[in-house]
Amino acid sequence: MDIVFTTLILLLAVAASGVLLGLLPFNLPRPLIQIALGAALAVPSFGLHVRMDPELFFLLFIPPLLFVDAWRMPQREFRRLLGPITALALGLVLVTVICVGFFVHWLIPSIPLAAGFALGAVLSPTDAVAVSAITGKASIPPRLLHILQGEALMNDASGLVALRFGIAATLTGTFSLPNATVSFLVIGAGGLAVGWALAWLFAQIRHFLTQWRGDDPSSHVALLVLMPFAAYLTGEHLGVSGILSAVAAGMTLSSIDTLKGELATRMQMRGIWQMLEFVFNGIVFLLLGLQMPNILTHAKDAAADIHISWWTLAIYPFALMALLMITRYLWVWAMLKMVFFRAYRRGESVQRLSSRIIATTTIAGVRGAITLAAVLSLPLANADGTAFPGRGVLIFLAAAVILISLITATLALPPLLRRIRLPEEDPRTTEERDARSAAARAAIKTLNKMREEHHEESDDADESSLYSEVAGRVIAAYRPWLDPESDAEDKQRARRGFGMERTLRLAALDAERSELYRMRRDFDINDVTLRRVLADIDLTEASLRSGRRTH
Repeated sequence: MDIVFTTLILLLAVAASGVLLGLLPFNLPRPLIQIALGAALAVPSFGLHVRMDPELFFLLFIPPLLFVDAWRMPQREFRRLLGPITALALGLVLVTVICVGFFVHWLIPSIPLAAGFALGAVLSPTDAVAVSAITGKASIPPRLLHILQGEALMNDASGLVALRFGIAATLTGTFSLPNATVSFLVIGAGGLAVGWALAWLFAQIRHFLTQWRGDDPSSHVALLVLMPFAAYLTGEHLGVSGILSAVAAGMTLSSIDTLKGELATRMQMRGIWQMLEFVFNGIVFLLLGLQMPNILTHAKDAAADIHISWWTLAIYPFALMALLMITRYLWVWAMLKMVFFRAYRRGESVQRLSSRIIATTTIAGVRGAITLAAVLSLPLANADGTAFPGRGVLIFLAAAVILISLITATLALPPLLRRIRLPEEDPRTTEERDARSAAARAAIKTLNKMREEHHEESDDADESSLYSEVAGRVIAAYRPWLDPESDAEDKQRARRGFGMERTLRLAALDAERSELYRMRRDFDINDVTLRRVLADIDLTEASLRSGRRTH
């Protein structure tokens, strides 16, 4: 009963965070509100205590969130930006582990170097979800956004694998770089292979069932929701990276496009993932906030264990955050220099390296709940029964860095993004316009062919005339998208016309809906009829609201 009650409280708090976001007189990212709500629920007057089990946390929350992020990650951009993403997700992780390890060991000599490396591995994963929530309506350059998303997808796995080696070195006192390198490659490649294999198998089974029994949206959506958990558990059971397995499964299913041609399944899937993503992200940050009071309470005891004052320990997270920022800034600068140098050698035109882009990429390396869950997974004792060295201090440092990175990004990212010069026309808008133009040409070609075939086959002149008239109306709706280079006046007139049409259609749908509710209220129709007709109206309205076309 306590678990059910706690779950309901957390769900209520997630919903309340959205309400508070709208009531605040100033802009504040949702993650910070949720962390504050979690901390408030943990105070003694409320008494809500949730012990954060790292294994359960990684199983319940991380696979579905990474799966849906991988599903949405543009495949073309991921391939094109694989170099920078790999440099950040692997190279920067390794550099961070080494720098943080030596820095923490120098700062607190009682913490072994291996334990410092473990903290570096904990602090290496970044949280793209928190960055998106912080930036809000500010526009992130598409290339930078894709790099940050790809980095967050991949560095979770690399950081956690590095953490595994750091813990093992601390517990055993030995470390072999060649063995660790081979194990790292096997664990990573194995996770990717497992995720790809499961996704491919799922796609084949689903295709067979669809051909045999027809489309069953509810069953297929339920199976797809279970996919990230299956990929994660299979990967962990086989001793490879379960996180990379979930990521690979999401990307593979996205590229296979198993939902092609199935409108009901696509719509249900989109709604389910949006709801789960909102709830899971909210609970993740609430759990982070719930742990903060307990971590701060034990921080004084942790400081006493390493024979330093509480105030001295309170300064260390800021020094650690400064090291992380400097390391990331220099790495991003060197990476972009290399990219620009290669482009210059190939004879391509290159722009001047923007310090704002480097600063934005640096500050966007926000740490989130994965960092806290990872540091809480540190063992309580060594193999000989002695306490894990500096565990309380490491937990405090990680939690404090999370808060500092979130607050820093909240204050610095929006003004930085506003000063970044974006192209006059968003490349995504141009690409969408070209895609709509190509789709319109294909549609008109098919409609003309169907009109000609019907005219040749039909013996009824009246029916043939009607068919030609209807086809003409449909074709006329596509023609404005065929000439993206028309003059500005024609474009503006077309834009106003479509805006008017959209407004009129939405007003008509509202009138339909009101009339249906009146008929149900007067018992002219029953609830079943109401829901069926409303489903068609809602589908049309969703198409109108989400399908706004622009030149």
